[in-house]
Amino acid sequence: MKGKGEGGWLPWVSWTPRTRRRFVWGVLFVSPWVIGFLLFTLYPMLSALYTSFTIYHIKAPSEWVGLANYKGVIHDKRFWISLYNTTYMVVIGVPSTLIGSFLCAVLLNLKLKGQSIYRVIYFIPSIVPVVAASILWVWIYNTNNGILNTVLRFGGINGPSWLTDPHWSKPALIILGWWAMGSTIVIYLSGLQDIPVTLLEAAELDGASWLQRLWHVTIPMISPITLFNLILGVINMFQYFTQAYVFSTSQAAYAVSSSRPLGAPLDSTLFYSVYLYYKAFITMKFGYASALAWILFFIILASSLLLMKVSEKWTYYGEEM
Repeated sequence: MKGKGEGGWLPWVSWTPRTRRRFVWGVLFVSPWVIGFLLFTLYPMLSALYTSFTIYHIKAPSEWVGLANYKGVIHDKRFWISLYNTTYMVVIGVPSTLIGSFLCAVLLNLKLKGQSIYRVIYFIPSIVPVVAASILWVWIYNTNNGILNTVLRFGGINGPSWLTDPHWSKPALIILGWWAMGSTIVIYLSGLQDIPVTLLEAAELDGASWLQRLWHVTIPMISPITLFNLILGVINMFQYFTQAYVFSTSQAAYAVSSSRPLGAPLDSTLFYSVYLYYKAFITMKFGYASALAWILFFIILASSLLLMKVSEKWTYYGEEM
């Protein structure tokens, strides 16, 4: 459909003075985001894509090597170790955090006196800076003087070497994630409070127990929120870096693997982003690191699309009634 305005004939809009003013103001308001996206997102992505096909030299032109960096990744043993460690955190850490967050949200949704205080207490750890929280937990996990092992010794349990034993380093990081899951709890709590009370009351009148109402009403009703938290958790876990970096460079872990501190002990905390950082800023192989970054991008994209596809079988939306 054509419209006639002062700007001439256009197939979709009439350029009246009012339309032109609104268009100009719209462009002005959206331009900061567009400029920021072009300069700080699109350009770095395209630059990294080009760099991934080169050997990058800081003081000389880059050397084009084609797919050599990607072929090198396939035969890189530490790449596969980092991918395994990251997959471990995605498969174990993300679901356990979602389950814990949901159960905490259910408890925080109960009608109890002083409930707002409990909600604040659960949320506070999530606003602590990540580096500060990681350093705090390095102290808590200290084998000899840490709070955790001290408490375990009072119970007659000899606590493990959290920072120096490769079998316990990843579980230690998962526990740290449980401590700081306040944001996920709040998202679940908002979803629980949005469930129509009439549905729960109808189920109760039909003789459903609390557990049955939880399983057959509450969980299906918040399934879109579970999907959101799941995808967000997977994306964040594939980019897991700060906590692992602090743990692997702590004094205890460094003593075990002083020749190769990142990923200590024994590469058990060598996650994908940590290895990418190591290649880019320790060995200065920016082309190789760019290839790693784009591989990670496609891994995250494929994982997100797969979760979206699988979620069609268990995610419930209100309009489907």
